[in-house]
Amino acid sequence: MSHNFHPSIIRAYDIRGIYNQTLFDKDAYFLGKSFGSFLAKSEQQRVAVACDGRVSSPALKENLIKGLTESGMHVIDVGLGPTPMLYFAVHYLGCDGGIMVTGSHNPGSHNGFKMMLHERPFFGDDIIGLAKIAAEGKFVEDAGKLEEQDISENYIDRILEDCPLAKSESNLLDEIDEFNPRKKLKICWDAGNGAAGEIMKKVSERIFADHFLLFEDIDGTFPNHHPDPTVPSNLQDLIKKVRDESCDIGIAFDGDGDRIGVVDDEGEILWGDQLLVFFAREILAQQAGATIIADVKASDVLFDEVKKAGGKPLMWKTGHSLIKAKMKETKAPLAGEMSGHIFFADKYYGFDDALYAAIRIINIVEESSVNLSTLRKELPKTFSTPEIRIECDDENKFKIVEELKNNLRKSGIIFNDVDGIRAIEKSGWWLIRASNTQPVLVARAEANSEQGLEELKNSLKKQLESCQVALPTELK
Repeated sequence: MSHNFHPSIIRAYDIRGIYNQTLFDKDAYFLGKSFGSFLAKSEQQRVAVACDGRVSSPALKENLIKGLTESGMHVIDVGLGPTPMLYFAVHYLGCDGGIMVTGSHNPGSHNGFKMMLHERPFFGDDIIGLAKIAAEGKFVEDAGKLEEQDISENYIDRILEDCPLAKSESNLLDEIDEFNPRKKLKICWDAGNGAAGEIMKKVSERIFADHFLLFEDIDGTFPNHHPDPTVPSNLQDLIKKVRDESCDIGIAFDGDGDRIGVVDDEGEILWGDQLLVFFAREILAQQAGATIIADVKASDVLFDEVKKAGGKPLMWKTGHSLIKAKMKETKAPLAGEMSGHIFFADKYYGFDDALYAAIRIINIVEESSVNLSTLRKELPKTFSTPEIRIECDDENKFKIVEELKNNLRKSGIIFNDVDGIRAIEKSGWWLIRASNTQPVLVARAEANSEQGLEELKNSLKKQLESCQVALPTELK
Protein backbone atom coordinates (compact mmCIF):
# COMPACT_ATOMS: atom_id res chain seq x y z
CA MET A 1 0.00 0.00 0.00
CA SER A 2 1.42 3.38 -1.02
CA HIS A 3 0.37 6.97 -0.35
CA ASN A 4 0.98 10.36 -1.94
CA PHE A 5 0.86 13.51 0.18
CA HIS A 6 -0.59 16.68 -1.31
CA PRO A 7 2.55 18.45 -2.64
CA SER A 8 1.69 21.72 -0.89
CA ILE A 9 1.99 20.23 2.61
CA ILE A 10 5.61 19.09 2.27
CA ARG A 11 7.46 22.11 3.66
CA ALA A 12 11.11 22.91 4.27
CA TYR A 13 11.01 22.11 7.97
CA ASP A 14 7.63 20.61 8.71
CA ILE A 15 4.44 19.27 7.17
CA ARG A 16 1.51 21.66 7.19
CA GLY A 17 -1.83 22.05 5.43
CA ILE A 18 -5.55 22.78 5.74
CA TYR A 19 -7.37 20.01 7.55
CA ASN A 20 -9.65 17.98 5.29
CA GLN A 21 -8.61 20.05 2.27
CA THR A 22 -4.92 19.37 1.77
CA LEU A 23 -4.17 17.49 5.02
CA PHE A 24 -6.14 14.41 6.06
CA ASP A 25 -6.21 11.80 8.82
CA LYS A 26 -4.76 9.26 6.39
CA ASP A 27 -1.75 11.56 5.91
CA ALA A 28 -1.07 11.28 9.64
CA TYR A 29 -1.30 7.49 9.43
CA PHE A 30 1.11 7.21 6.51
CA LEU A 31 3.44 9.78 8.04
CA GLY A 32 3.61 7.53 11.10
CA LYS A 33 4.37 4.50 8.95
CA SER A 34 7.03 6.41 6.99
CA PHE A 35 8.74 7.92 10.05
CA GLY A 36 8.60 4.59 11.85
CA SER A 37 10.09 2.80 8.85
CA PHE A 38 12.85 5.42 8.66
CA LEU A 39 13.77 4.86 12.30
CA ALA A 40 13.39 1.08 12.16
CA LYS A 41 16.01 0.84 9.42
CA SER A 42 18.49 2.36 11.89
CA GLU A 43 17.25 0.07 14.67
CA GLN A 44 15.83 3.06 16.52
CA GLN A 45 12.50 2.36 18.14
CA ARG A 46 11.29 4.98 20.64
CA VAL A 47 9.18 7.93 19.49
CA ALA A 48 7.56 10.64 21.63
CA VAL A 49 4.30 12.12 20.34
CA ALA A 50 2.25 15.12 21.49
CA CYS A 51 -0.39 17.46 20.09
CA ASP A 52 -1.61 21.03 20.40
CA GLY A 53 -5.16 22.11 21.25
CA ARG A 54 -6.62 22.34 17.76
CA VAL A 55 -9.94 20.63 17.11
CA SER A 56 -8.34 18.32 14.52
CA SER A 57 -5.27 17.42 16.58
CA PRO A 58 -6.63 14.40 18.54
CA ALA A 59 -7.73 12.58 15.37
CA LEU A 60 -4.46 13.31 13.62
CA LYS A 61 -2.47 12.13 16.65
CA GLU A 62 -4.48 8.92 16.87
CA ASN A 63 -3.81 8.09 13.22
CA LEU A 64 -0.15 9.07 13.55
CA ILE A 65 0.30 6.71 16.49
CA LYS A 66 -1.42 3.90 14.61
CA GLY A 67 1.05 4.27 11.74
CA LEU A 68 4.03 4.41 14.10
CA THR A 69 3.07 1.34 16.10
CA GLU A 70 2.37 -0.67 12.94
CA SER A 71 5.98 0.03 11.96
CA GLY A 72 7.25 -1.45 15.21
CA MET A 73 7.73 1.78 17.15
CA HIS A 74 7.53 2.08 20.91
CA VAL A 75 5.40 5.25 21.07
CA ILE A 76 5.26 7.40 24.19
CA ASP A 77 2.25 9.72 24.08
CA VAL A 78 3.01 12.71 26.31
CA GLY A 79 -0.38 14.28 25.66
CA LEU A 80 -1.53 17.82 25.00
CA GLY A 81 0.91 20.68 25.36
CA PRO A 82 3.30 23.06 23.64
CA THR A 83 5.79 21.93 21.00
CA PRO A 84 8.84 22.53 23.25
CA MET A 85 7.37 20.07 25.76
CA LEU A 86 7.57 17.44 23.01
CA TYR A 87 11.16 18.45 22.27
CA PHE A 88 11.93 18.18 25.98
CA ALA A 89 10.27 14.74 26.14
CA VAL A 90 12.61 13.39 23.45
CA HIS A 91 15.64 14.45 25.52
CA TYR A 92 14.21 13.59 28.94
CA LEU A 93 12.88 10.17 27.96
CA GLY A 94 15.83 9.29 25.75
CA CYS A 95 13.67 8.82 22.65
CA ASP A 96 15.10 8.34 19.18
CA GLY A 97 12.68 10.85 17.67
CA GLY A 98 9.55 12.87 18.21
CA ILE A 99 6.56 14.17 16.29
CA MET A 100 4.39 17.11 17.33
CA VAL A 101 0.91 17.46 15.86
CA THR A 102 0.48 21.22 15.49
CA GLY A 103 -0.61 23.96 13.15
CA SER A 104 1.71 26.35 15.01
CA HIS A 105 0.56 29.96 14.50
CA ASN A 106 -1.59 29.25 11.43
CA PRO A 107 -5.41 29.58 11.50
CA GLY A 108 -7.47 27.03 13.42
CA SER A 109 -8.45 25.23 10.22
CA HIS A 110 -4.79 24.35 9.59
CA ASN A 111 -2.69 21.63 11.15
CA GLY A 112 0.55 19.74 10.60
CA PHE A 113 3.55 17.96 12.04
CA LYS A 114 6.95 19.00 13.38
CA MET A 115 9.52 16.21 13.59
CA MET A 116 12.86 15.81 15.29
CA LEU A 117 15.53 13.22 15.97
CA HIS A 118 17.29 12.95 19.30
CA GLU A 119 20.62 14.00 17.84
CA ARG A 120 19.54 16.57 15.23
CA PRO A 121 16.66 18.44 13.56
CA PHE A 122 14.57 16.62 10.94
CA PHE A 123 13.86 18.79 7.90
CA GLY A 124 14.42 19.43 4.20
CA ASP A 125 15.59 16.25 2.45
CA ASP A 126 14.52 14.22 5.51
CA ILE A 127 10.89 15.23 4.98
CA ILE A 128 11.13 14.67 1.24
CA GLY A 129 12.51 11.22 2.09
CA LEU A 130 9.40 10.42 4.14
CA ALA A 131 7.19 11.39 1.21
CA LYS A 132 9.25 9.05 -0.97
CA ILE A 133 8.88 6.15 1.48
CA ALA A 134 5.11 6.71 1.49
CA ALA A 135 4.88 6.97 -2.30
CA GLU A 136 6.83 3.73 -2.78
CA GLY A 137 4.95 1.96 0.00
CA LYS A 138 8.18 0.51 1.38
CA PHE A 139 7.09 0.35 5.00
CA VAL A 140 8.53 -1.73 7.81
CA GLU A 141 5.74 -3.92 9.21
CA ASP A 142 6.13 -4.88 12.85
CA ALA A 143 4.19 -4.81 16.09
CA GLY A 144 4.99 -1.82 18.25
CA LYS A 145 3.46 -0.60 21.49
CA LEU A 146 1.96 2.53 22.99
CA GLU A 147 2.32 3.99 26.45
CA GLU A 148 1.15 7.28 27.90
CA GLN A 149 3.38 9.35 30.15
CA ASP A 150 2.76 12.78 31.65
CA ILE A 151 6.07 14.62 31.76
CA SER A 152 4.57 18.10 32.13
CA GLU A 153 5.78 18.55 35.74
CA ASN A 154 9.28 17.42 34.77
CA TYR A 155 9.20 19.96 31.94
CA ILE A 156 8.05 22.74 34.27
CA ASP A 157 10.76 21.85 36.79
CA ARG A 158 13.40 22.09 34.05
CA ILE A 159 12.14 25.46 32.83
CA LEU A 160 12.19 26.86 36.36
CA GLU A 161 15.63 25.43 37.10
CA ASP A 162 17.12 28.61 35.61
CA CYS A 163 14.70 31.02 37.30
CA PRO A 164 15.98 32.57 40.56
CA LEU A 165 12.46 33.82 41.30
CA ALA A 166 11.01 30.32 41.20
CA LYS A 167 9.82 28.88 44.49
CA SER A 168 9.73 25.21 45.35
CA GLU A 169 7.34 25.60 48.29
CA SER A 170 4.37 27.93 48.70
CA ASN A 171 5.47 29.00 52.20
CA LEU A 172 8.65 30.44 50.66
CA LEU A 173 6.57 33.41 49.49
CA ASP A 174 6.53 35.24 52.78
CA GLU A 175 10.25 34.70 53.37
CA ILE A 176 11.17 36.14 49.98
CA ASP A 177 8.73 39.00 50.36
CA GLU A 178 10.12 39.96 53.79
CA PHE A 179 13.81 39.99 52.94
CA ASN A 180 13.90 40.94 49.24
CA PRO A 181 14.64 44.68 48.99
CA ARG A 182 13.64 44.67 45.31
CA LYS A 183 10.10 45.46 44.30
CA LYS A 184 7.86 42.54 43.45
CA LEU A 185 7.51 42.19 39.67
CA LYS A 186 4.16 42.38 37.93
CA ILE A 187 3.98 40.01 34.97
CA CYS A 188 1.17 39.64 32.45
CA TRP A 189 0.88 36.44 30.40
CA ASP A 190 -1.20 35.78 27.26
CA ALA A 191 -1.45 32.23 25.89
CA GLY A 192 -3.95 33.24 23.22
CA ASN A 193 -5.87 30.00 24.01
CA GLY A 194 -2.93 28.11 22.53
CA ALA A 195 -1.28 24.91 23.68
CA ALA A 196 1.02 26.67 26.16
CA GLY A 197 -1.89 27.79 28.36
CA GLU A 198 -1.87 25.13 31.07
CA ILE A 199 1.93 25.04 31.39
CA MET A 200 2.03 28.84 31.42
CA LYS A 201 -0.43 28.90 34.33
CA LYS A 202 1.55 26.36 36.35
CA VAL A 203 4.85 28.11 35.66
CA SER A 204 3.43 31.46 36.79
CA GLU A 205 2.16 29.93 40.03
CA ARG A 206 5.72 29.02 40.99
CA ILE A 207 7.35 32.37 40.23
CA PHE A 208 7.53 35.00 42.96
CA ALA A 209 5.67 37.90 41.31
CA ASP A 210 2.18 39.28 40.84
CA HIS A 211 0.69 37.56 37.77
CA PHE A 212 -2.12 38.48 35.41
CA LEU A 213 -3.19 35.71 33.03
CA LEU A 214 -5.01 36.15 29.74
CA PHE A 215 -6.66 33.39 27.67
CA GLU A 216 -4.92 30.52 29.43
CA ASP A 217 -7.71 28.06 28.57
CA ILE A 218 -6.69 25.87 25.64
CA ASP A 219 -9.24 26.30 22.85
CA GLY A 220 -8.40 25.35 19.27
CA THR A 221 -10.98 27.75 17.85
CA PHE A 222 -8.95 30.69 19.26
CA PRO A 223 -12.01 32.72 20.31
CA ASN A 224 -10.19 35.82 21.60
CA HIS A 225 -7.41 36.58 19.14
CA HIS A 226 -5.19 34.70 16.74
CA PRO A 227 -2.12 33.25 18.52
CA ASP A 228 0.62 34.88 16.47
CA PRO A 229 2.65 37.39 18.53
CA THR A 230 4.41 38.85 15.46
CA VAL A 231 1.17 40.62 14.49
CA PRO A 232 0.64 43.76 16.62
CA SER A 233 -3.15 43.46 16.57
CA ASN A 234 -2.85 40.12 18.39
CA LEU A 235 -0.99 41.82 21.26
CA GLN A 236 -3.55 44.54 21.99
CA ASP A 237 -5.19 42.70 24.91
CA LEU A 238 -1.78 42.13 26.46
CA ILE A 239 -0.73 45.74 25.92
CA LYS A 240 -3.92 47.05 27.53
CA LYS A 241 -3.52 44.79 30.55
CA VAL A 242 0.13 45.72 31.02
CA ARG A 243 -0.77 49.41 30.98
CA ASP A 244 -3.89 49.05 33.14
CA GLU A 245 -2.06 47.04 35.82
CA SER A 246 1.30 48.86 35.53
CA CYS A 247 3.08 45.60 34.80
CA ASP A 248 6.84 45.32 34.39
CA ILE A 249 6.53 43.01 31.39
CA GLY A 250 3.95 41.29 29.21
CA ILE A 251 4.59 37.91 27.59
CA ALA A 252 2.63 36.25 24.78
CA PHE A 253 2.91 32.86 23.07
CA ASP A 254 1.97 31.55 19.67
CA GLY A 255 -0.38 28.61 19.11
CA ASP A 256 2.13 25.89 20.00
CA GLY A 257 4.34 27.75 22.45
CA ASP A 258 7.63 27.85 20.57
CA ARG A 259 7.50 31.58 19.72
CA ILE A 260 7.45 34.44 22.21
CA GLY A 261 6.08 37.96 22.04
CA VAL A 262 7.08 40.59 24.63
CA VAL A 263 5.84 44.06 25.54
CA ASP A 264 7.66 46.29 27.99
CA ASP A 265 6.36 48.25 30.96
CA GLU A 266 5.14 51.04 28.68
CA GLY A 267 3.20 48.58 26.55
CA GLU A 268 5.60 48.87 23.63
CA ILE A 269 6.39 45.74 21.62
CA LEU A 270 9.89 44.29 21.79
CA TRP A 271 10.66 42.40 18.61
CA GLY A 272 12.68 39.20 18.34
CA ASP A 273 15.91 40.94 17.37
CA GLN A 274 15.64 43.38 20.28
CA LEU A 275 15.18 40.51 22.71
CA LEU A 276 18.22 38.84 21.18
CA VAL A 277 20.34 41.90 21.99
CA PHE A 278 19.52 41.55 25.69
CA PHE A 279 20.00 37.77 25.69
CA ALA A 280 23.28 38.07 23.74
CA ARG A 281 24.75 40.59 26.19
CA GLU A 282 23.98 38.27 29.09
CA ILE A 283 25.51 35.21 27.40
CA LEU A 284 28.54 37.01 25.95
CA ALA A 285 29.44 38.26 29.42
CA GLN A 286 30.04 34.58 30.23
CA GLN A 287 31.16 33.31 26.80
CA ALA A 288 33.25 36.02 25.14
CA GLY A 289 33.68 35.58 21.40
CA ALA A 290 30.73 33.21 21.00
CA THR A 291 28.74 33.05 17.77
CA ILE A 292 25.22 34.54 17.95
CA ILE A 293 22.88 33.61 15.08
CA ALA A 294 19.92 35.63 13.79
CA ASP A 295 17.79 35.27 10.69
CA VAL A 296 17.88 37.57 7.67
CA LYS A 297 14.94 39.63 8.93
CA ALA A 298 16.86 40.89 11.97
CA SER A 299 17.94 44.51 12.39
CA ASP A 300 21.47 45.72 11.71
CA VAL A 301 21.31 46.96 15.32
CA LEU A 302 21.40 43.38 16.57
CA PHE A 303 24.46 42.43 14.56
CA ASP A 304 26.22 45.65 15.62
CA GLU A 305 25.35 45.16 19.30
CA VAL A 306 26.61 41.57 19.24
CA LYS A 307 29.94 42.84 17.92
CA LYS A 308 30.07 45.54 20.61
CA ALA A 309 29.47 42.90 23.27
CA GLY A 310 32.38 40.83 21.97
CA GLY A 311 30.44 38.25 19.99
CA LYS A 312 30.48 36.98 16.42
CA PRO A 313 27.17 37.75 14.68
CA LEU A 314 26.03 35.34 11.99
CA MET A 315 23.13 36.05 9.62
CA TRP A 316 21.32 32.87 8.60
CA LYS A 317 18.20 31.48 6.98
CA THR A 318 14.76 31.79 8.56
CA GLY A 319 13.29 28.53 9.84
CA HIS A 320 13.49 26.80 13.22
CA SER A 321 15.06 23.59 11.87
CA LEU A 322 17.55 25.51 9.74
CA ILE A 323 18.59 27.65 12.69
CA LYS A 324 18.98 24.63 15.00
CA ALA A 325 21.16 22.85 12.45
CA LYS A 326 23.39 25.94 12.10
CA MET A 327 23.68 26.22 15.88
CA LYS A 328 24.98 22.67 16.08
CA GLU A 329 27.44 23.33 13.28
CA THR A 330 28.82 26.55 14.80
CA LYS A 331 28.35 25.61 18.48
CA ALA A 332 26.48 28.89 18.97
CA PRO A 333 25.01 29.30 22.48
CA LEU A 334 22.18 31.56 21.26
CA ALA A 335 20.13 32.10 18.13
CA GLY A 336 16.84 33.70 17.24
CA GLU A 337 14.41 34.92 14.65
CA MET A 338 12.30 38.04 14.25
CA SER A 339 9.29 35.75 14.49
CA GLY A 340 10.04 35.09 18.17
CA HIS A 341 11.77 31.71 17.94
CA ILE A 342 14.59 31.95 20.50
CA PHE A 343 17.11 29.13 20.90
CA PHE A 344 19.27 28.81 24.02
CA ALA A 345 22.15 26.33 24.12
CA ASP A 346 24.21 27.89 26.92
CA LYS A 347 22.28 26.19 29.72
CA TYR A 348 19.40 24.65 27.76
CA TYR A 349 18.95 22.15 24.92
CA GLY A 350 19.23 24.44 21.88
CA PHE A 351 15.61 24.18 20.76
CA ASP A 352 13.08 27.00 20.50
CA ASP A 353 11.07 27.20 23.71
CA ALA A 354 9.05 30.35 24.35
CA LEU A 355 8.29 29.37 27.94
CA TYR A 356 11.99 29.04 28.68
CA ALA A 357 12.71 32.30 26.82
CA ALA A 358 10.09 33.93 29.06
CA ILE A 359 12.09 32.85 32.12
CA ARG A 360 15.27 34.33 30.66
CA ILE A 361 13.71 37.73 29.91
CA ILE A 362 12.04 37.78 33.35
CA ASN A 363 15.49 37.20 34.86
CA ILE A 364 16.89 40.15 32.92
CA VAL A 365 14.05 42.43 34.07
CA GLU A 366 14.52 41.32 37.68
CA GLU A 367 18.27 41.83 37.66
CA SER A 368 18.30 45.14 35.78
CA SER A 369 18.53 48.42 37.65
CA VAL A 370 16.27 50.03 35.03
CA ASN A 371 12.91 49.18 33.49
CA LEU A 372 12.61 47.13 30.32
CA SER A 373 11.39 50.22 28.46
CA THR A 374 14.63 52.00 29.38
CA LEU A 375 16.66 49.10 27.97
CA ARG A 376 14.62 49.37 24.78
CA LYS A 377 15.13 53.12 24.48
CA GLU A 378 18.89 52.73 24.94
CA LEU A 379 19.12 50.73 21.71
CA PRO A 380 20.10 52.72 18.60
CA LYS A 381 17.07 54.24 16.88
CA THR A 382 16.01 52.86 13.52
CA PHE A 383 12.93 53.20 11.36
CA SER A 384 11.46 49.98 10.02
CA THR A 385 8.38 48.38 8.61
CA PRO A 386 6.70 45.51 10.41
CA GLU A 387 6.87 42.17 8.64
CA ILE A 388 4.84 42.66 5.45
CA ARG A 389 3.14 39.55 4.07
CA ILE A 390 2.30 39.55 0.38
CA GLU A 391 -0.10 36.86 -0.79
CA CYS A 392 1.54 34.69 -3.43
CA ASP A 393 0.78 31.08 -4.33
CA ASP A 394 3.34 28.42 -3.47
CA GLU A 395 4.09 27.70 -7.14
CA ASN A 396 5.18 31.27 -7.92
CA LYS A 397 6.75 32.69 -4.76
CA PHE A 398 10.21 31.14 -5.26
CA LYS A 399 10.19 32.01 -8.99
CA ILE A 400 9.53 35.66 -8.16
CA VAL A 401 12.48 35.77 -5.75
CA GLU A 402 14.76 34.36 -8.46
CA GLU A 403 13.46 36.90 -10.96
CA LEU A 404 14.16 39.71 -8.49
CA LYS A 405 17.71 38.44 -7.99
CA ASN A 406 18.33 38.59 -11.74
CA ASN A 407 16.93 42.14 -11.89
CA LEU A 408 19.15 43.28 -8.99
CA ARG A 409 22.26 41.78 -10.57
CA LYS A 410 21.56 43.79 -13.72
CA SER A 411 20.98 46.98 -11.73
CA GLY A 412 24.17 46.59 -9.68
CA ILE A 413 22.41 46.72 -6.30
CA ILE A 414 24.36 44.76 -3.65
CA PHE A 415 22.38 42.05 -1.89
CA ASN A 416 22.79 39.08 0.45
CA ASP A 417 21.02 35.95 -0.82
CA VAL A 418 21.52 33.58 2.13
CA ASP A 419 17.71 33.45 2.34
CA GLY A 420 15.78 35.34 -0.31
CA ILE A 421 17.12 38.84 -0.94
CA ARG A 422 18.45 41.36 1.57
CA ALA A 423 19.32 44.37 -0.58
CA ILE A 424 21.75 46.96 0.78
CA GLU A 425 21.14 50.60 -0.13
CA LYS A 426 22.52 53.92 1.17
CA SER A 427 19.73 54.51 3.65
CA GLY A 428 19.47 50.93 4.94
CA TRP A 429 18.21 47.60 3.64
CA TRP A 430 15.11 45.87 2.38
CA LEU A 431 14.23 42.20 2.36
CA ILE A 432 12.05 39.93 0.26
CA ARG A 433 11.87 36.18 0.80
CA ALA A 434 9.49 33.30 0.18
CA SER A 435 7.83 31.93 3.31
CA ASN A 436 8.39 28.23 3.91
CA THR A 437 5.15 27.87 5.88
CA GLN A 438 2.56 29.98 4.06
CA PRO A 439 1.69 31.01 0.48
CA VAL A 440 3.23 34.46 0.95
CA LEU A 441 6.26 36.57 0.18
CA VAL A 442 7.67 38.24 3.29
CA ALA A 443 9.05 41.78 3.03
CA ARG A 444 10.72 44.12 5.49
CA ALA A 445 12.76 47.31 5.37
CA GLU A 446 14.91 49.22 7.87
CA ALA A 447 16.49 52.67 7.57
CA ASN A 448 18.26 55.25 9.72
CA SER A 449 15.61 57.93 9.07
CA GLU A 450 11.93 58.22 8.19
CA GLN A 451 12.83 59.64 4.79
CA GLY A 452 15.26 56.78 4.22
CA LEU A 453 12.55 54.27 5.04
CA GLU A 454 10.24 55.81 2.43
CA GLU A 455 13.05 55.58 -0.11
CA LEU A 456 13.57 51.91 0.69
CA LYS A 457 9.85 51.19 0.47
CA ASN A 458 9.71 52.90 -2.93
CA SER A 459 12.70 50.86 -4.10
CA LEU A 460 11.07 47.64 -2.92
CA LYS A 461 7.78 48.70 -4.51
CA LYS A 462 9.45 49.24 -7.91
CA GLN A 463 11.15 45.86 -7.75
CA LEU A 464 7.89 44.07 -6.93
CA GLU A 465 6.01 45.94 -9.66
CA SER A 466 8.65 44.89 -12.19
CA CYS A 467 7.70 41.28 -11.41
CA GLN A 468 3.97 42.08 -11.56
CA VAL A 469 3.43 41.33 -7.87
CA ALA A 470 0.21 42.73 -6.41
CA LEU A 471 1.30 45.30 -3.83
CA PRO A 472 0.06 45.07 -0.25
CA THR A 473 -1.55 48.11 1.34
CA GLU A 474 1.64 48.74 3.36
CA LEU A 475 3.51 49.58 0.14
CA LYS A 476 0.80 51.44 -1.81
